[in-house]
Amino acid sequence: MSEELIKRAEDLRERCERSCSVTNSLFLTPAEQYALSKWASRAADCKMLLRGGVEGSERNAAFFLPFYMDETDFDESEFIRCIKVTAGFGQPGHRDYMGAVLGLGIKREWLGDILVNEGTAYVLCLKSVAEHLLASLDKVGRYGVKTKEIALSEVPASKREVKEVTFSVMSLRMDAVAAGMFNLSRTSAAAMIAAGEVSLNYSECLKCDAQIQPGDIISVRGQGKGSLVSIGGQSRKGRTFVTAEIRK
Repeated sequence: MSEELIKRAEDLRERCERSCSVTNSLFLTPAEQYALSKWASRAADCKMLLRGGVEGSERNAAFFLPFYMDETDFDESEFIRCIKVTAGFGQPGHRDYMGAVLGLGIKREWLGDILVNEGTAYVLCLKSVAEHLLASLDKVGRYGVKTKEIALSEVPASKREVKEVTFSVMSLRMDAVAAGMFNLSRTSAAAMIAAGEVSLNYSECLKCDAQIQPGDIISVRGQGKGSLVSIGGQSRKGRTFVTAEIRK
C-alpha cells in the first residue's frame, strides 16, 4: 500500500508544481495519512496539508499547495462539501448512513467522516459527489430522509473524547508503554503483542521490545487507540514518567 500511496502523492505534488494550482488526493485512512505525513516531512519543498472539512476529522484528504500559497491562503470548502441528512422519524445509526451512501455507488474514499447526532447526520464528501448525494439520497435504512448542503462552519464539532493518562515505566518498550496506557498487566500486554493484537503507527507490532517515542500511536484490540504525548523526568528509582492520550 505504501509504495502505491507515495507514488500517487509524488504525482500530485508534480502536477501541483507544473500547474501552479492546488492538487488533492481522495480521503485517506489514518494509516495512509501517517505514511504520507512521514513522506512529506522528508520531501524537499513539499507543502502538504491534511484536511477533512472539520477540526479533528479522522478521515482527511491530502492537499498540495503551490509555491505562492501557504496554509492561511487555503480554503478547504472549495474542495470539501457537507451534506446534512435529516431523518423524519427514527434515529438511524452510523452504519445505516454509511450503507445508504455507499449503496448509491459512491466509493468510501470519496467520503470523509460521517458525524451522527440523533436523527441527523453530517456527511463530509468531495465536491464532485455532493450533487449526487443531494439528488439521490432519500432513504436511510427504513427511514425517509431529507438532504441539504450546509457550510462547513455549520457542522457541529466532533464529540470524540480524549483522556490523558500519566504513568511510569522502567523503559520505553512496547509492552511496558502499552500496559501503562491501557491499564494492563505487563504480561497481558506482552501476550497481546505476540498474538498480533497490537499495532504501532497503524502497522502490526510483534516486538515487545520495540522502542516507543513521542508521537507514536498505539492501538490494542478491544482496548482502543492512544498516542504518546510526552516523556517527562525520572523517579528516584529510575522509572521514566510518560504522558499519553487515549481516545474514548
